[in-house]
Amino acid sequence: MSSGEKRITRHPVLEESGIRKVEFTFNGKAAIGIKGEAASSALFAMGIHVFGHHHADNSAQGMFCANGQCSQCTLLIDGVPRKSCIVPLEAGMQIESLEGLPQLRDLPGPDVPEPRMIDTDVLILGGGPSGMAAAIELGKKGIDTIIVDDKDSLGGKLVLQTHKFFGSVADCHAGTRGIHIASLLAGEISELKSVDIWSDSIVLGVFSDKTVGIRCPNGYRIVKPEYLLIATGAREKSLPFPGCTLPGAYGAGAFQTLVNRDLVRCSERIFVVGGGNVGLIAAYHALQAGMTVVGLAEAMPQCGGYKVHADKIKRLGVPIFTRHTVLAAHGRSQVEAVTIAEVDDSFTPLPGTEKSWEVDTVLVAVGLNPVDEFFRKASKFGINTLMAGDAEEIAEASAAMFSGKIRGLQIARELGAEDISIPSDLHEKADVLKSPGGKLFPYHPPEIREGVFPVLHCMQEIPCNPCMTCCPKDLIGTSGHPIMGLPEFHGDCSGCEKCVAVCPGLAVTLVDFRKSSESPLVTVPFELGEWLLEQGSEITVTGWEGSVLGKAVIAGWKKAAGFPYTILLKLETPADIACRVAGVVIQEPENIIPLEEPLDVPLRDDAIVCRCERVSAGTIREHIRSGIRDLNHLKAITRAGFGACGGKTCATLIERICREEGIPAGEVTAFTDRPLFAETELGWFSGVNNEQE
Repeated sequence: MSSGEKRITRHPVLEESGIRKVEFTFNGKAAIGIKGEAASSALFAMGIHVFGHHHADNSAQGMFCANGQCSQCTLLIDGVPRKSCIVPLEAGMQIESLEGLPQLRDLPGPDVPEPRMIDTDVLILGGGPSGMAAAIELGKKGIDTIIVDDKDSLGGKLVLQTHKFFGSVADCHAGTRGIHIASLLAGEISELKSVDIWSDSIVLGVFSDKTVGIRCPNGYRIVKPEYLLIATGAREKSLPFPGCTLPGAYGAGAFQTLVNRDLVRCSERIFVVGGGNVGLIAAYHALQAGMTVVGLAEAMPQCGGYKVHADKIKRLGVPIFTRHTVLAAHGRSQVEAVTIAEVDDSFTPLPGTEKSWEVDTVLVAVGLNPVDEFFRKASKFGINTLMAGDAEEIAEASAAMFSGKIRGLQIARELGAEDISIPSDLHEKADVLKSPGGKLFPYHPPEIREGVFPVLHCMQEIPCNPCMTCCPKDLIGTSGHPIMGLPEFHGDCSGCEKCVAVCPGLAVTLVDFRKSSESPLVTVPFELGEWLLEQGSEITVTGWEGSVLGKAVIAGWKKAAGFPYTILLKLETPADIACRVAGVVIQEPENIIPLEEPLDVPLRDDAIVCRCERVSAGTIREHIRSGIRDLNHLKAITRAGFGACGGKTCATLIERICREEGIPAGEVTAFTDRPLFAETELGWFSGVNNEQE
């Protein structure tokens, strides 16, 4: 990307809060960023994606996870190599590219007080939806609880979610955006006197004396809990393909952090790899931020995420390529293009089916791995411990809230709190909310040509009931499961439009024949900004799966009452397509046409598996074929897993290569866990004060 300010100045959902600009330097040149934003985000806002070059092969280094899990974004900050995605920008910082290995310097250590021992009833690791839900239940019972999170506020991934959530309105805030759910839960916790919030605090390890070491802003804390709840969430899986480590190829979570937390316009043209909910939602977030999504590839015959998520981006003009995989990201120092190909039933790419596009970003969204290291250690050392949320089982945030609620009640009961009852339906609701998309049903739009009525473009069983809950006349129900069953409309509609406004999948429209039988008015939900609309102009309208139906005239729009970030777009449409209109095209097809000739693809074994030490898939495969089955042995020979990330990104990839080579899982010895979860200066553990001798 070219240099210059890359900020999102208008967004259909997010608003800029009070910002304070500060001066810093990058490679000796004066620069301006926003106080408190990640140092990496400040550079992205300047159009800088290359943070340095690796000592092994001079390859360009940049962002990957934006969550402190890998080490791709390491920069020299005031002379110290640090993961720039978790370092808040301060005035006067001197930031430098990391070129090769950092030089040892005589630098002052941390100025911190001596470590303190603290006892508590419950320690919760992770301030996301499950951790917050558990803290609320424990706090209501007056149980002394500490909830720890490495960010400056609670919320976890909720603070990145601008879309409305599925699930139950009564039980998990369905129909409310994730960013607002985070605020609601954090507000509840702040009112609970027995819950202590430790923000900006990093859990370093769980130890054999049944303590937990935590690096807090005011010093190192050694906490001894009666009960430990692991609610640490998940980290994104990586995917090895040639070019996967180029700056511009990174995780969907990193993209959402840059765009939805830091309001940085980090991309112009994007390709998404992975059709689960994470990939589908990331594509939608890119469209909301005004970026072009040239396509999404999914290796399976259909996307694994909810169909309504896939349909809403197809309606906006994003092509989805099922039974396709990424072959390579291309570029000299950062991503310039991507190539995909169709795969057969064994997921082998089919020659002659390659397609390439010019892009500056490849978003990798191929699943999540639980962050469960602390649970394994706690169990080994005999600590009373439980897991909740994605650390236990990967699912939606609504399910994580139920998981945390259940665990909070269980721990309270274990600790002897009185009057603890766990409703019998809690587990059932939690299981329902974990459900992936269920059965698909045929699509049959109504044939009505009179009056006003909603059309429900939702043909897959998913856990969701806001449209049934919001109707003031109870005209939308289901003949199936109360949350999983498909919604059905019956009765005399008043045209209040609440069902259109509340639907998380943007899958409800309202058709109104009352003023015209030839050009009925269709109300469509729209969340991409009113600045894209022009009253009286024609716009292309699409059906439920994105097929082009024709043209409609924009008759006007308004903000939905109670849903200020949802626009109710009014379209005058021909009568014969009115009931099938489900959305409008924002991306014109000519902007996302692939290159005439696909680009040459490097060999598959050239893909980098260990990002920190630049170890390729071919090298790993060669040693596995030579008989190595112990990953620690492999580490000693290749340095794979030796890097600053602690093996967090490469371990699962190496295990995958073992499976591909036909090695039974029982024959593979996993990496030995590092004793500390995050790198930390020794002064934190000893209480060094630089004013003392």
